[in-house]
Amino acid sequence: MLNAALPNTPRVLILGSTSVYRRELLERLKIPFQVASPDVDETPVAGEMPADIARRLALAKARAVAARFPEAVVIGSDQVADLDGEPLGKPGNHERATDQLRRMRGHSLVFQTAVAVACVATGFEQIELAPVRVKFRSLSDAEIETYLRSETPYDCAGSAKSEGLGIALLESIDSDDPTALIGLPLIRTCRMLTAAGIKFL
Repeated sequence: MLNAALPNTPRVLILGSTSVYRRELLERLKIPFQVASPDVDETPVAGEMPADIARRLALAKARAVAARFPEAVVIGSDQVADLDGEPLGKPGNHERATDQLRRMRGHSLVFQTAVAVACVATGFEQIELAPVRVKFRSLSDAEIETYLRSETPYDCAGSAKSEGLGIALLESIDSDDPTALIGLPLIRTCRMLTAAGIKFL
């Protein structure tokens, strides 16, 4: 069970995500936190741009968990691959992942990663977007198949799991927040958590 902070004690930090990738990233900060599922409908709105989807869902996840634990500081995050304005989410299976990577090969696209921090008790709420521009190699069908069989990245936006073998898919990465491509931009997260009263050092 998640515990609310007592008066004059540090607030509980909650990661509003069931993603193992985001949990592992947040563990790098070496501060205690708990995890809660946001239970948010991630269905895109018709005509919604990828960056807007990421922002909306990151904030919705933070708000959903913060509403259940109003004394806590809550992080919500979301990532959408942006292929010339078309959103590419988690493929969910091998067939859709193959289709995504075939479309992405030889192209540049932007992974739109948004992070939000909210605390109901203090009225704190901030959201930031960390876009990452990625250039994919001109991959053969055999290379795509080898990658997918090895990594099974069906829970990753755009089928790109760059912290593993997926790095071999790429020609270049352009970002000012290095962990954003994995799913949680820690530079922006630290900035917002500091503003929310969470101390690191």
